[in-house]
Amino acid sequence: MYQSSKLFQYYPFSLLRLHHIKTTISGFLLRLPTSLLALLLLFLLAYNGFSVFYINLPFTAKICPEPANILPANLTGEKTVTKLPSSVMYAVKEEKPPVIWKNPLPLLSKPNSSTVPISKSLRSRRKRGRLERQISRVLSIGDKSRRFSAKVKEFFENSKCKSRFFMTWISSLESFGNRELLSIESLFKSHPNACLLIVSNSLDSRTGRVILDPFLDKGFKLIALKPDFDYIFENTPAELWFNRLKKGNVDPGEVSLGQNLSNLLRLALLYKFGGTYMDTDVIVLKSFNKLRNVIGAQTIDLKTKNWSRLNNAVLIFDKQHPLLYKFIQEFALTFNGNKWGHNGPYLVSRVVSRISGRPGYNFTVLPPPAFYPVDWSRIRSLFQGPRNEVHSKWLHHKLENIHRQSFAVHLWNRQSRKLTVQEGSIIDRIISDSCIFCNSSQSSL
Repeated sequence: MYQSSKLFQYYPFSLLRLHHIKTTISGFLLRLPTSLLALLLLFLLAYNGFSVFYINLPFTAKICPEPANILPANLTGEKTVTKLPSSVMYAVKEEKPPVIWKNPLPLLSKPNSSTVPISKSLRSRRKRGRLERQISRVLSIGDKSRRFSAKVKEFFENSKCKSRFFMTWISSLESFGNRELLSIESLFKSHPNACLLIVSNSLDSRTGRVILDPFLDKGFKLIALKPDFDYIFENTPAELWFNRLKKGNVDPGEVSLGQNLSNLLRLALLYKFGGTYMDTDVIVLKSFNKLRNVIGAQTIDLKTKNWSRLNNAVLIFDKQHPLLYKFIQEFALTFNGNKWGHNGPYLVSRVVSRISGRPGYNFTVLPPPAFYPVDWSRIRSLFQGPRNEVHSKWLHHKLENIHRQSFAVHLWNRQSRKLTVQEGSIIDRIISDSCIFCNSSQSSL
């Protein structure tokens, strides 16, 4: 009684009652069988584990209303929200794709819709401006006085040429050096009665005439004229293509537009006048006078012995030859300024491959030794002097084969421009045989 009154003194009635209930439950549990008590404990552990590792089953859970400030204020869309037992967290199951929040963070913000078109428009204007400047720069080399046709006609009629040769030089006058001069020398060494027309803006100048005057003083017939593109391309498929280019409707691409215009000019010049075109890095070894309607193979298939690639560094064709027309047509229809060679060597290869065997085309494909006795990948071997006796014999044998089989040697300018002509090399001997003035520095060829 004393204990009870003492307990009542320090605990309120509700707490005393709660203490009595706990004592009663504890006593009851202690009287239970051990197996039943273990089962009860197992049940409690399972329940506790379920509350911790909650899995949202596919059936729709009952939504319990909760205070609005527990969920994010901007959570939208149709969702199934389930309160986790013994927890204030929520499992949210998306029934539809999430909706973009109304107030995203600045770094993730959607760009202004007007920004993209403006940026594309700006890039487009800049690109167009760059293309227009490139086109304008190249077209500025053309002759706008319309004197080209009259000059060419006068030149060919008065010169009484036995053969006509054409070259193009779209580059600057400063880059016209010993190699190009040797090419002209070799041409006149083998064709003293030929006429040479060089289509060039830079050489058709006072300084250009100074460079070419030594040939005129020797009595050779040559002239350099600015190209009249409209006249040269007139009445060919190139005419429409060139008009589109002038209007800015042709993308010149990454490859030099001057280089691609040279590819087209050579075809159109031969189609309009007939004769021989040759690059300025071609050294002539013997007369072309017996060749007619000829194109040279660059490589052959060793198994079939048929050509595998042609080249346009040397072309010999009659006026208005149908194959030339096909070449020009292919240029206009398939022009691509981003692929090197697409409008040049690969173009003639494509066309000849397609028309092979068709009637109406009379031309000959000469084997590689005719103009390309050494492939571009091996051109270095022609510039090297003898290293020993064995190498010296090889050089002598190779030179004999070139003189016997070849009409010219293409120097593959891109691969050999920086090479030095070594004494006793094949090129050293070819220079001695092909030069007229023979006072150029051979080592800087």
